[in-house]
Amino acid sequence: MTGRNESHPGPPESRSTRESFRRNLDKVYGWYTGGFVVFVLVLAVLEQFGLSRRWIGIVFLLATILLYAGIGIMSRTTDAAEYYVAGRRVPAIYNGMATGADWMSAASFISLAGTLYLTGYNGLAFIMGWTGGYCLVALLLAPYLRKFGQFTIPDFLGARYGGNLPRLLGILAAILCSFTYVVAQIYGVGLITSRLTGVAFELGIFLGLGGILVCSFLGGMRAVTWTQVTQYIILIVAYLIPVMWLSMKQVGTPIPQAVYGFQLEKVSAMEQRLMDDPSEIEVREIFRRRSVELAEKLKDPRAALAIDKAEAARKSADLKSAHAPDADIVAAEKALYGLPKDEAAARRSWTAARAVADTKAKPLNGMPRHAQQFSGDPDGDASEKAEYENSRRNFLALVVCLMLGTAALPHILMRYYTTPSVKEARESVTWSLFFIFLLYVTAPALAVLVKYEVFHVLVGTPFDQLPQWMTAWSKVDPNLLSVVDVNRDNILQLNELSIGGDIIVLAMPEIGGLPYVISALVAAGGLAAALSTADGLLLTIASALSHDLYYKMIDPNASTARRVTISKVLLLIVALCAAYLAAQKPADILFLVSAAFSFAAAAFFPALTLGIFWKRATGVAASLGMAAGLGITFYYMLMTQPWLREIFRVTKPVELWWGIQPISAGVFGVALGFAVIFLVSLVTPKPGREVENLVEDLRYPCRNDR
Repeated sequence: MTGRNESHPGPPESRSTRESFRRNLDKVYGWYTGGFVVFVLVLAVLEQFGLSRRWIGIVFLLATILLYAGIGIMSRTTDAAEYYVAGRRVPAIYNGMATGADWMSAASFISLAGTLYLTGYNGLAFIMGWTGGYCLVALLLAPYLRKFGQFTIPDFLGARYGGNLPRLLGILAAILCSFTYVVAQIYGVGLITSRLTGVAFELGIFLGLGGILVCSFLGGMRAVTWTQVTQYIILIVAYLIPVMWLSMKQVGTPIPQAVYGFQLEKVSAMEQRLMDDPSEIEVREIFRRRSVELAEKLKDPRAALAIDKAEAARKSADLKSAHAPDADIVAAEKALYGLPKDEAAARRSWTAARAVADTKAKPLNGMPRHAQQFSGDPDGDASEKAEYENSRRNFLALVVCLMLGTAALPHILMRYYTTPSVKEARESVTWSLFFIFLLYVTAPALAVLVKYEVFHVLVGTPFDQLPQWMTAWSKVDPNLLSVVDVNRDNILQLNELSIGGDIIVLAMPEIGGLPYVISALVAAGGLAAALSTADGLLLTIASALSHDLYYKMIDPNASTARRVTISKVLLLIVALCAAYLAAQKPADILFLVSAAFSFAAAAFFPALTLGIFWKRATGVAASLGMAAGLGITFYYMLMTQPWLREIFRVTKPVELWWGIQPISAGVFGVALGFAVIFLVSLVTPKPGREVENLVEDLRYPCRNDR
């Protein structure tokens, strides 16, 4: 195939050279890990001597970003093999760590435990889907793609299916899913940087962007790989230490996984008590009445808005004429100017407010009971049975969608091009699973421990005694955390607390009353997770544009230096565009990440697996299958996802297919993609002998292992 020899410059390294390289890495990262632990201990001591929280946050932020920048500068390169695949000499264990960091994005570090906190059992679909996807990577894709060589996934599509159309569709799909994913990471970077330093969210995004660019911009995959190993160490230490500390505080053992069931039993008992508590019932009734009032307003928004404006203006005038206190007058003026500007704005505002009121009118703040498997009741009436079946169907659809998306994400598959051999590609998948397992087996315990702390400590606290961290987080974004004394009893009820899943992990040390240095450590871990994934995603996008589009399709004679330079320029442009979009706060992190998985699954999984295991699959069929899968996935999201419906002004009523939520839209794309590729391949001329030989060669990835 064209260009295959380019991916293997020079003779392969000897075993002794690789072992020497590995030993040096062991020493470097051993010293680094010890140094990082000492750094955290020194800051902990300085906190006891009065070092302010603001300075602790700034030191953590600067120290970690400068560390990543140093690695990026030392790893800078213009060599194509080094820039795109790190010279294909990354040992399996270190590639596993880098893949773990590349994989454990802001969604895994920040949002996974938050989702488990909010949804209980249903959140386990993310863990099952994401970890199960790595089994598919090991069995179906990684060793075969490493056997093929090359730099990118569109490279494989172009060579396997022939012509530029499959390659071009692969480029577009890689850009779409990677860009969607990277926006979520940069959003997480802004959230963490803002909390660490106190700067505005938008400024925090662009500060964190510098840490992303300095690695991927200067050294490509080589810099990204060694930075990601560093970031994995930070993020896993930052994730495990506070959970172990919280476990020790609650039950006296530092093994949170061992006490998960014990604490879940306590949480279940607390849930029942909160459901029956008279004050909680009173708050729920207030929200129910509020929902009814908003529903009446929405029947005629124009008239209701006119009445509200007249009433607010009258109240403000009465206070002024009565020479009321300035604070009351200011509050009345603020209420008047805070009313919607027109009928359309009123409809949007009241619809959103009614949705919130409907949720808060339910027991447990709208959360399901943590140990409840699915919504509804399989032994209840017809509506409860239907709800149960729909909930179970969505759980399974999400697991399947995330598994297939995991197996097809371009920035993850690219990692297996960096190993010295096919054998080490397989080994690195095993190491990846182990390093990811450490976090994923802890997340369910973290969610339960935090929920116990919220139910046991926060709920029932007088409003004037609430901890300072709640005010700090509400300043970052009121949508992430807010409290309102709805029934005016000065006691916080569960349904008076609004807490977003994206801050559960970041606020966990403060929720548990741990020292602030632990909060800064967790924030640094979240930053490492977001930066590491953003690096890999931006490099995937830049590689797709510079290597696959420019070099393979526009100018095959371009020099190596020119291609790398173009990649760097494009990387900068894409990063700035993603940062701008993230600053608009388009949607929560988990939806953006899940959308990326749906796009990847629909576009790549059928084409990659059939391309490897079925010689009869044709280029025309693959192109049509990728286009059809991606198209139906985006269409379903567009018609059912609230944020996308608002952006594209979709007014048609939402119609879910078989009740499947938009987060699992990829299942339709994968099914259609397989069907189209299979059927069209049967009615188009079969591939030539060269392609059949390539497929035959790929099916035995350990033969002639390189």
